[in-house]
Amino acid sequence: MTLKVLVCFLAGLGAGLGTGFAGMSAAAVISPMLITFLGLPAYEAVGVALASDVLASAVSAYTYGKNRNLDVRNGLVMMAAVLLFTLVGSWTASRVPNATMGGFSVFMTLLLGIRFILRPVMTTKESMAAVSARKRAVQSVVCGAGVGFICGFVGAGGGMMMLLLLTGVLGYELKTAVGTSVFIMAFTALTGALSHFAIGGVPDLWCLGLCVVFTLLWARVAALLANRASAAALNRATGVVLTVLGAAILAVRLFR
Repeated sequence: MTLKVLVCFLAGLGAGLGTGFAGMSAAAVISPMLITFLGLPAYEAVGVALASDVLASAVSAYTYGKNRNLDVRNGLVMMAAVLLFTLVGSWTASRVPNATMGGFSVFMTLLLGIRFILRPVMTTKESMAAVSARKRAVQSVVCGAGVGFICGFVGAGGGMMMLLLLTGVLGYELKTAVGTSVFIMAFTALTGALSHFAIGGVPDLWCLGLCVVFTLLWARVAALLANRASAAALNRATGVVLTVLGAAILAVRLFR
């Protein structure tokens, strides 16, 4: 029991910081931890991770929204495209059973972390406002379709891809990008968690409860700190968190 609490605490710590600072999916951190150190079946571990992601992303989105760092309108447009093309990606993956992109989300986390350290996002809300609403909506659909398809095909990397596209393609400033990302992830994680529980049944309730609580706690702390930080400080913090988490997840995978 002590080992279970410790593993869930560390998993929740990493997932919560990743979610609150960078909009990272908790599944990328929690799943490999539960599988490697507690021996949970992979499907059950992913279900626990997605359930943990729901409240963590929701409370992070609330915190970012309260500080006016959330684009709800375009977030809803992007979310619709993500959910639709996740189904398309899943169907495509089922047609190509031998295709695999293992480690995709791990390397994306590492590279994105290094990118934020070396090339910080210094876009302002004024420059964001200069983009027409029509162009932003079209960009949201296209980017959401790309994210959804890859998530459905690969099964990972959604939060990282959204953050990359929101900052690099749609031109969001970092806080708004993270806020919008966690807003979308709250709904996608809820959909994924419900489907996992409906298909796989009720998971280990201790792991579920502990991971949900710890991830929620640290996501709230990270979101509060992120919204008070300057753009430069947030870029550095996000880069460090992503780089450390990417390296840690890679080490866990190698250990497994």
